[in-house]
Amino acid sequence: MAKKNVYQVADWKGQSGERWVAYQARLDAMMAVFGHAAIEAAAPAMGERVLDVGCGAGASSLDLATRVGAGGHVLGVDISERLIDRARALAPQDTPALFQVADASSTELPEGAFDILFSRFGVMFFDDPTGAFAHMRRALKPGGRVAFVCWRGMAENDWVRLPMGAIKGILPPMAPPDPEVPGPFSFGDRGRVARILTAAGFTDIAIAPFDASIPFGEGGTRDAAIDDAVKMTLEVGPLSRALADQPDDIRARASAAVRAAFADRPGEQSVMIDGAAWIVTARNPAS
Repeated sequence: MAKKNVYQVADWKGQSGERWVAYQARLDAMMAVFGHAAIEAAAPAMGERVLDVGCGAGASSLDLATRVGAGGHVLGVDISERLIDRARALAPQDTPALFQVADASSTELPEGAFDILFSRFGVMFFDDPTGAFAHMRRALKPGGRVAFVCWRGMAENDWVRLPMGAIKGILPPMAPPDPEVPGPFSFGDRGRVARILTAAGFTDIAIAPFDASIPFGEGGTRDAAIDDAVKMTLEVGPLSRALADQPDDIRARASAAVRAAFADRPGEQSVMIDGAAWIVTARNPAS
């Protein structure tokens, strides 16, 4: 029998938030190229105001802040208090970015206050994505812009494909994620993303594929980098949940198999893996 879905939304207010704080530098390095691509798509100008949804430890918010300058403003929101604390600790004193613990899908937002609604992998976790985007759209000025990056399919992303493929035969088969259930890959279907944004009232929707080779883990030597990638996989993401209740011998076999999978990838101070995302843009109607 297939194991209960292990790709459920993690508890960002608890253990998952703590683990992301622990691996913040590595995870931000992994996602940096995608965040930069989404920021280029957003094309923030000096003096503009940006809402950064699911801002995590604030890397994208701080990048956006450099683009809008002292005359602009960036509000980064996230449901994880631990991640917001980390964002505030990392933020320079003179940044025009502020951070708030909040659920952007329901928290009260100032109407028509923002030029841009932005997110780096933060919009795939809403229970009601259409309602969430309709709520956030009201915070955009007429004619305001949307730009976000979200993961494509699980099979296209090595950070899940490699470890989960490596443990076949070690753990029982696991049910694939329901594409309608909130989670990292719930926006993998381009058509679903377009339907959500259209139903939420956005226009000029464009969804473009973006692929990149990305660093996973880090270390002073290749072996250390592979070890770090395995450790990170065992503590963050779907494999960590798949192994949560497994005995030590199963965990050891899984770890060895995952290490072999990462060892086949290039890289010296990081394991270089393939990542696949959508860059999504849209607009709030002018009237």
